Amino acid sequence: MAAAPEKASQSQGKGVELLTVVGAAFALRLLLVLLNYRALPLSAHFEQFGAEMGWTARSLALGRGFSSPFYPLTGPTALVPPLFPLLLSGIFRLFGVYSSASAFVALAVTSLFSALTTGVLYVGLRERLGLRVARAAASLWAVYPYAIYFSAVYLWDFALTSLLLVTCFMLAWNRLPRMGVPGWACWGVLMGLAVLSNPSMLSLTPVMLGYGAWQRGRNLLPYATRLLAALVLLGATLAPWCIRNLRVMHGPVLMRDGFWGEFYAGNCGDTSRSNPGWTHPASNPAEMREYQRRGEAGYMEWKHDLSIHRIERYPAAFLETSGRRALRFWTGYWSFSPAYLHDEALDIPNVPFCTVLTVLTIFGTIQLYRRNRAAALPFVAVFLLFPLPYYITHASVDYRQPIEPFVVVVVAYGVIDLRQRLREHSRHLHVVKVAA
Repeated sequence: MAAAPEKASQSQGKGVELLTVVGAAFALRLLLVLLNYRALPLSAHFEQFGAEMGWTARSLALGRGFSSPFYPLTGPTALVPPLFPLLLSGIFRLFGVYSSASAFVALAVTSLFSALTTGVLYVGLRERLGLRVARAAASLWAVYPYAIYFSAVYLWDFALTSLLLVTCFMLAWNRLPRMGVPGWACWGVLMGLAVLSNPSMLSLTPVMLGYGAWQRGRNLLPYATRLLAALVLLGATLAPWCIRNLRVMHGPVLMRDGFWGEFYAGNCGDTSRSNPGWTHPASNPAEMREYQRRGEAGYMEWKHDLSIHRIERYPAAFLETSGRRALRFWTGYWSFSPAYLHDEALDIPNVPFCTVLTVLTIFGTIQLYRRNRAAALPFVAVFLLFPLPYYITHASVDYRQPIEPFVVVVVAYGVIDLRQRLREHSRHLHVVKVAA
């Protein structure tokens, strides 16, 4: 009879621990928000206020529809995904367009998303990898510099996307194989929201659904029903946005249409910068004139033609630049030339930090694979698949933020595993010494 109160006490203790780590993560981020939020409305053309996301949210809040992803009012757009601009436009309607109050609320909301990711990591990892790993990963995410900066300082969809992706991943990793049709259907809706936050999540959808099927074993018939429910609800969640794009953008645009603009920026002209702004309408008046003259669809078609022509003429340069972007994605390194570092001074601390982080990520992934291959395979798939579009377009550290929680997980696992191995080795040496 004493077991039940003891179990309830343990469960209550874990609940307190969960609330503590989430609360501490949010408090830390909110402190930085208080120091930073007033700067957002002061930036030129409100560029720091979400840039393309913010400009589109402004149009929504002013009743102009999903349009104008740059400072001038330019008409309908599919340049950015819809979820975060819709959220930001709601904040604008309540607290004022580009107001200091909106800046505070928006950063506080993204900080809350980041803090909630701490809780999702804690709960999901505790069930699969144990309490020690759950505590370590959640605590690390709470104080993780990238997680703090890209939720409390930099206004974009990163924190929202990470929260949705990690939630979907943990459900597929732990619970999905044991859930019925309603559970799989809810997962489809949640994954649809993740895709509406960042369409790159589509590349990870087969990984999570396939993993759920693989864990069910040979009983494929129930899985087929559940899979169908997930796919139908995923499609239903995405359908309104896709239909809107087909009707409004007058072309084969489903999720977003900015790929060729980004591809051109990363591969044509001056590639001495990892993310050259000179080709973007937001920072180049000549490009803005072309964007306004051709319209968004015509502008992207023009960039497509220029990009293909460039790659056909210089395929070796494209491969070399893509290789450099892959290196930058995982190490932060692009160039150490004085001219480059003058504009990118943060690369000086970022390169060693990011490189060490990648070494620990590789080590942790290998150790997890050795100890628990079934648990490790989805992480391997995330690290292999997610970066692929960024290898051929842009690869600065902000683009990897949606998968940063997975980096934290395997780093925490690797460090704990290494400590355990060192302790076992120390005990073994002690036994041998005593026996001698």
